[in-house]
Amino acid sequence: MPESSKHSRALVLFSGGQDSTTCLAQALTRFDHVETVGFDYGQRHRVELDARRVVRRELSERFPAWAAKLGDDHTLDLSVLGALSETSLTRDMAYRMEANGLPNTFVPGRNLVFLTMAGALAYRRGLSVIVAGVCETDFSGYPDCRDDTMKAMQLALSLGMDTRLLIDTPLMWIDKADTWRLAQTLGGEALVDLIVEHTHTCYRGDREHRHDWGWGCGKCPACLLRERGWAAFRKGAWN
Repeated sequence: MPESSKHSRALVLFSGGQDSTTCLAQALTRFDHVETVGFDYGQRHRVELDARRVVRRELSERFPAWAAKLGDDHTLDLSVLGALSETSLTRDMAYRMEANGLPNTFVPGRNLVFLTMAGALAYRRGLSVIVAGVCETDFSGYPDCRDDTMKAMQLALSLGMDTRLLIDTPLMWIDKADTWRLAQTLGGEALVDLIVEHTHTCYRGDREHRHDWGWGCGKCPACLLRERGWAAFRKGAWN
């Protein structure tokens, strides 16, 4: 089978946030058929599960050419992750750095489990590319976001399922400002506006406070990173 035919169908790990929405938009420009998967793991910011549906709808309405390629959405129950975790993403506790140098927003094994479940789903659905919005440039110290981890998981999944699965990480080596720029390149101001208005990043699940860069508390690590990236993106656009 030609290489282009082998890898024309993709599954995007889609949280409803800025990064995964940008990855979804790029996947819709690159692949013939794209499905999405989200995970309910007991996260405090469960509002992202609602944002997923809204973002998919808005993408379809604003970009008809992409809508023709957008396939089914899947939500998997991974509440066991929340039960096992004592983190500020799954418990009502303040954000801090732990003694091991990792932030307490790190949910151990989260991306490993996400990719394993996505691999099983991709296998069943005939999807050979798994797209993940992980990033080593702006990452928050999470070891399961590193390029080496992604390569190891790609090998493990391909061997364990006896089929060639690719893990695509389009944001791995760019910062948050460049992620905004990528969205603008893919879909112009219409996509940038969609991301600002409808995606959700805030760890606290805040949809009451509106900023230039979107909704959120403006204080948690996710909001601060998104805000800094937005400022750098707009500064570059004005210069």
